[in-house]
Amino acid sequence: MPLRLSDLLARPDLRLSAGYDVPPRLLARTVEAATVSDLPSPGKWLQGGELLMTIGLLLPEEPAACRAYVRDVAEGGAACLALGLGQGLPYQQAPEPLVTAAEEAGLPLLTVPDGVPFIAVTKAVFDARAEEQRELLQRAFATQRRLTAAAAAGDGLRPMLAEWTAATGVGAAVFDPLGRLLAADERAPRTPPDGALDLLGRVTARGLRGSASSTAAGQQLEVQPLGARRLRGLLLLTGRPDDAARSVVPGLVSLLSLELERRHLRDEPERRRRSELLSELLADQDPAAERARDMLRSVGLTAERVRGVVVAAGDGADGRTASVAPGDGTGAGTADGAAQEVAADLALAMPGGLVRVVGGPPDAVIEAVVGEDLDIRDVLARFAPRRPAGIGPATAPETVRVSLHQATGLLAVSRASGEPVEARQSQASRLLLGLGDRRTLHGYADTVLGPLDLADHGEELLDTLAAWLESGGAWDATSRRLGVHRHTVRNRLDKAMDLTGRRLDDPDDRFDLWLATRIRRGDSPVTGPGGRAEPPPPGR
Repeated sequence: MPLRLSDLLARPDLRLSAGYDVPPRLLARTVEAATVSDLPSPGKWLQGGELLMTIGLLLPEEPAACRAYVRDVAEGGAACLALGLGQGLPYQQAPEPLVTAAEEAGLPLLTVPDGVPFIAVTKAVFDARAEEQRELLQRAFATQRRLTAAAAAGDGLRPMLAEWTAATGVGAAVFDPLGRLLAADERAPRTPPDGALDLLGRVTARGLRGSASSTAAGQQLEVQPLGARRLRGLLLLTGRPDDAARSVVPGLVSLLSLELERRHLRDEPERRRRSELLSELLADQDPAAERARDMLRSVGLTAERVRGVVVAAGDGADGRTASVAPGDGTGAGTADGAAQEVAADLALAMPGGLVRVVGGPPDAVIEAVVGEDLDIRDVLARFAPRRPAGIGPATAPETVRVSLHQATGLLAVSRASGEPVEARQSQASRLLLGLGDRRTLHGYADTVLGPLDLADHGEELLDTLAAWLESGGAWDATSRRLGVHRHTVRNRLDKAMDLTGRRLDDPDDRFDLWLATRIRRGDSPVTGPGGRAEPPPPGR
């Protein structure tokens, strides 16, 4: 228990007395240390919580000066001021100006009687502090033994969390890196409290590199990362641990991390089975629809439509072989080991866990099949950050090989763009055009469409040409889209072809016109009057 002023007053061997009627709340102050000083301004030498003892050798007698002295002691953080009394000392009782000043300042004033040396008070304080530390260590060791016994029983995470809460009164829950609850003590909420989601996200982003804490709705929240070489989970503490509990937190983190690593190793056969199942599904060139769906259902993947995802396992942000796995604080070992670790993380995050590693370093890739509704970009950002990734289009389970093939073809584009790339027909041209130099692309579009920019009603001609090309050359669809008669559409396009010298029935001319209008209208972030793209600023 902390040493309080009331504890010192209760000790018969010290025979301390209060200099005035000190309120109980002031007597409940904790004493951290004892020191002696007869300086006229000792405040700057204090650290806080001290019992400051003086014989009053330089104590001022004027009320104003005495108040200044007491104020200096109080502002220095002293828990109490003690005046030594006795024969041969300046004072045989506390002087009235000091008593008044201490009472006004709310600073407890004690007197040390004749025959009690200051060293006796100092020894009493430090003996009490040492006893407090011994008690703290004993409680910490007892809590650690309870946690170790629960971990040794091998019953999982929950017994350890229950022992922790029973010993400390602090709530605890373990979440996976996606924020899904893995285990909690009986009193912990099933979902993270307000303010905890942000902490969980911040720690997840840093991996094993740090913890985070905050206060929400008057409740102390703390999140600690769990895992050995990679982030396996997150520990959420709800409450304020005392000193004994705080000293046990590293041990709790270690034991929980050990259990999560043990789970990871225990799940390896299941991950291997699912990897083989994916290989079996992809090995069949033309699987029956019902068989493909049954294979996915057997691992819990029930989505009507699925997509293939391919991640470059051996590439870091710069395309070189990665030597450190995301989320690690240390080296990840071999490139093949890193690929398997990333694949295991993705298998955990993806419903069904259909993930496999194909090839070896440095060309290894991770292939996965996921449901259409999964936010795959969020999963990749968490578990495969800065790695090139292709996302295939949604398709029926029996044709997922095609989706994976398209995803593989997007890896080179992802390396160039620096982010995962998704195969969507409506974005294919934008994706490719985004890889080109803007100035060159705009110059190309100006060359093809420049005559229309200078013509009367050039904006109408451009709008009509773009709408006709985007509708695949359908006259009726174009007229409905623009709200004009089909003859008007034909007249505008005839005029546009006369101005540009192009022919709509010529494949090369038609492609040039389509590409130019895509640059102008669909893929340029900056447009000017008439739909014409404004040139980029100089130097860009």
